Amino acid sequence: MCPGQVCRRLGHVSRVDIHNTYTPAPLTLLYYLLILLHTEKLRNCSNIYNLEMKAVVITKPGGPEVLQLQQVEDPQIKDDEVLIRVEATALNRADTLQRKGSYPPPKGASPYPGLECSGTVQSLGKNVSRWKIGDQVCALLAGGGYAEKVAVPAGQVLPVPSGVSLRDAASFPEVAGTVWSTIFMMSRLSSGETLLIHGGSSGIGTFAIQIAKYRGSRVFVTAGSEEKLAFCKSIGADVAINYKTEDFVARVKEETGGQGVDVILDCMGASYYQRNLDSLNFDGRLFIIGFQGGFSTDADLRPLVGKRLTVQGAGLRNRSPENKAVIISEVEKNVWPAIAEGKVKPVVYKSFPLSEAAEAHRLMESSQHIGKILLLP
Repeated sequence: MCPGQVCRRLGHVSRVDIHNTYTPAPLTLLYYLLILLHTEKLRNCSNIYNLEMKAVVITKPGGPEVLQLQQVEDPQIKDDEVLIRVEATALNRADTLQRKGSYPPPKGASPYPGLECSGTVQSLGKNVSRWKIGDQVCALLAGGGYAEKVAVPAGQVLPVPSGVSLRDAASFPEVAGTVWSTIFMMSRLSSGETLLIHGGSSGIGTFAIQIAKYRGSRVFVTAGSEEKLAFCKSIGADVAINYKTEDFVARVKEETGGQGVDVILDCMGASYYQRNLDSLNFDGRLFIIGFQGGFSTDADLRPLVGKRLTVQGAGLRNRSPENKAVIISEVEKNVWPAIAEGKVKPVVYKSFPLSEAAEAHRLMESSQHIGKILLLP
């Protein structure tokens, strides 16, 4: 029985006998509603209380066609979480890996894909103090962005940057968190140093170019077409290398007087590992964030010792909420001012409705895009 049916059943009753006392009809209705809240029957009344939402479900591991928009239950927030009504979410390469079954969500995370979003705070856990209902925000997620609503720890929520639309703000949390935590917090890129970004036209790449230039670095990028290289230069890249027609090691050495770059942000992994070591300057730092070129390789390790190199790797998704909160705090402190000044801008290639998530994945896997791809509930 749904609340509407309870109303009709009890509408003519002036009082009923509960525990040997007379209870006015409105309180009787409340009594029955409280019982119903703890039963499966209320699910049939979602049209009244909106206890369901639409989300993109990975129906089985496979290609883009396995992504289906379905009706699912609302997320339940914990005491330190907020519930966000999603305005937009952005695709990340990790979403395609999750769809294929090779990158499962962390324990306890939403099963739906989507690692970042923007939207409006709809409800609050009892321990949340910074945010209030109605705030426009963006957030770093462990999953669940491909939905109309998502629950997220309050420490992973950011205000929408000044001068950026609520929709475009969805393009920032994952790339900002990744780039800031890797090349700045861990690889310590500093003003006057040189940075090589592989995949310069990607969402991470276009963000990294802008923030590195803002902080005084000389930026090298690789990309696979002249259109992409031209775009990278238009947003600040100093040296743009077509990896399909040029040897990036030789070009880096040429542009640096034989020295090499100080930091490399790499999404390729095995296929670039040796060449990355050869491209680094003394005390250089290689940071690996992806394995598009494979997981395993044979390599000459002598440059590690001879040039005092550091090789690191990390991701965001499997970090603890406490660690993510530290990163997000640093992003707000160091990156958001650059966005507010207009020095770092969102780069959005195309937006799709949530129902066309499969088409969005096909576009991402074609690598024809520049910057971010959004999904809109």
